[in-house]
Amino acid sequence: MTDPSARELVLTRIIPASPAALYRAWTEPALLQRWFAPKPWSVAEAETDPRPGGSSRIVMRGPDGTEFPSTGVYLEVEENARLVFTDAYTRAWEPSAKPFFTGIITFEPVEGGTRYTARALHWTAEDRAAHEAMGFHEGWGRCADQLADLVATL
Repeated sequence: MTDPSARELVLTRIIPASPAALYRAWTEPALLQRWFAPKPWSVAEAETDPRPGGSSRIVMRGPDGTEFPSTGVYLEVEENARLVFTDAYTRAWEPSAKPFFTGIITFEPVEGGTRYTARALHWTAEDRAAHEAMGFHEGWGRCADQLADLVATL
């Protein structure tokens, strides 16, 4: 049996904002578009239906204009506390061609704000390694900084 940590990437930050502000930034398309892609990338489109079985669609746009759509489904939604989503399904319970990961985002109130944790659970160690090589820590870290900047204005 494979050690689950061999398939997981994690980013944790203390963000000086409420869990509710962070949850809004993750679930409201207009807010998501403002922080979800590490600059100079952007989010061209965002659709969310944050409920178990609800779908999401995010189109990231690279600096050269190339677009990268990503679709998925929410598995768990606990308002202001936890979001679990996966790309294993494209909508409802329609399987995707190649599942890559399941995301678990938690918002835990702590002194000074919220402990924000983003976990990416991959189907294989190879997928984890590919995600890390794509710049998970740098990209998701820059997005967390952009998220913190955004929620400071809410």
